[in-house]
Amino acid sequence: MKRVTVLTNPASGHGSASHAAERAITQLHRRGVDVVAIAGRDSTHARQLVEGALERDMDALVVVGGDGIISLALQVLAQTDIPLGIVPAGTGNDHAREFGIPAKDPEAAADVIANGNISQVDLGRISGSDGTDRWFGTVMAAGFDSLVTDRTNRMTWPHGRMRYNLAMVAEISKLRLLPFRLTFTGCPDGDRELVTELTLAAFGNTRSYGGGMKICPGADPRDGLLDATMVASASRMKLIRLFPTVFKGTHVDLDEVRTARAKTITVDSPGINAYADGEYVCPLPVTVTAVPGALKVLTP
Repeated sequence: MKRVTVLTNPASGHGSASHAAERAITQLHRRGVDVVAIAGRDSTHARQLVEGALERDMDALVVVGGDGIISLALQVLAQTDIPLGIVPAGTGNDHAREFGIPAKDPEAAADVIANGNISQVDLGRISGSDGTDRWFGTVMAAGFDSLVTDRTNRMTWPHGRMRYNLAMVAEISKLRLLPFRLTFTGCPDGDRELVTELTLAAFGNTRSYGGGMKICPGADPRDGLLDATMVASASRMKLIRLFPTVFKGTHVDLDEVRTARAKTITVDSPGINAYADGEYVCPLPVTVTAVPGALKVLTP
């Protein structure tokens, strides 16, 4: 790497991203890398800056922040020759976790970038009935997870993780099975349609979301397939007991959980929104597809 653009989300990591960016840029300079630093005021401004950066001659786009700002970069970098570099500085950092990028050491993350080892990985692509077209790198979720996030986004107090926790408690108190219709095509074991009731459904290009929850523990971003994890439990106690197992990925062995693998999955559940990389995407129904080799990323 000789010349890179560094995009920072100042709000990531409760404001720690700017400090991480300074440390990473200093290390890149030590390694002889020329840096153009940009910072977006908001997501629209950040995307404009990224699109402008692509017009300049650069070896990589480096993102300092969490999965949300990475998601923004993916919309521009997908199916281009410009690789993504990651300096983790968010609360979840699931992209960085998947690729083994040091999460609390900006200098070490900068060294990964300077070393210039490029891997080619899959991305997920979401097509919504409302015309939405969105790339994602980790997991798309629908059901209980998205209801919790919907509620969190409506709340103005408290701030940070506690707001999400309170939203989760409120949604658990209203727990119910939701009607889902799913079709799986391009499956190793044959195509099929499933009409069922689920608590939640997650579709993983990679294994984890939400800061290390291995919701799709068998997902591989190099196999050209999405892993689906479907949970069906109307019992509050069973769902609460299930959550700790998700961090180990052992929930897939429980009776309430089933899995599938496919290249393309259509997902519908009335009144439910899809979220991917932790960001709102659109209302269901959607078609989600694994796109092989859609992203180049700098890895150890």
